[in-house]
Amino acid sequence: MTLSDIAFWLFSAGAVWTAWRVFRTDSMVRASFALMLSFFCVAAILLLLSAPYLGIATIFMMAVEMMVMALFMVMFMMNPAGLNPMMMVHQHKVSIGAGVAAFAGLGAAALLTDLPHHAVAAGKPVIRDLGTELLGGSMLIFETAGITLLATMVATVVLSSRSGRFGAADEGSRPPGLEPGGKPAGRAPERDSDHSHHAEHGG
Repeated sequence: MTLSDIAFWLFSAGAVWTAWRVFRTDSMVRASFALMLSFFCVAAILLLLSAPYLGIATIFMMAVEMMVMALFMVMFMMNPAGLNPMMMVHQHKVSIGAGVAAFAGLGAAALLTDLPHHAVAAGKPVIRDLGTELLGGSMLIFETAGITLLATMVATVVLSSRSGRFGAADEGSRPPGLEPGGKPAGRAPERDSDHSHHAEHGG
C-alpha cells in the first residue's frame, strides 16, 4: 500500500465522519463547519486523483459558501449565534431512507460505470479544457460572483463585530420573546453580578 492509498483512506474516513457530524451536532454553526471539512476531504481526494481543477474549485467554493452561511447565522438567527442546542434533523425515517437510496445510487454508478482507461496525451491542457467546458464564456460572471461573495463576508464580519441584531454585542443583547412580554427566546445573556454591583455604585 502506497502513501497515496493511505491518504485516500484517511481523507475518505474524514469525509464520512465529518458528514455524519453535520447531523449529530446541535448547532447550525458547527454543522456548517463540519460540512465544510467534509467537502475539504473530498477535495483532497480529487487532488489525489489528479483532478486539480475540481479539487481547488471545491475548496474555494465550499470555504466561501460555508463561511458566509455561518456568519449570517451568527448575525440573524434568533437562536443566539446559532450555538444553542437545537434539533438538526427532521422527518428521521424519510431522511434515513433518502440517504440510503442516494448512497446506493451513487455507489452503483461509481462501481458499474465503464470508465475510460486510455491515458491523456502529454501536454494536453486538461484544466483549461475543463474550465471552458464548465464555464464557457461565463468566466467574468463567475469571477464577479466570487468578488461579491468576498465583499459579503467582509461586510458580515464588520456588521456583526459589535452591533448585533438585538443590541450592542459588548453590552449583552436580548432577543425578543416568543410571546409579547415573555422571556427572550434562546439563552439570555449572562451578566457578571460583581460588575453590575460595582456599576451601580459607580465603582
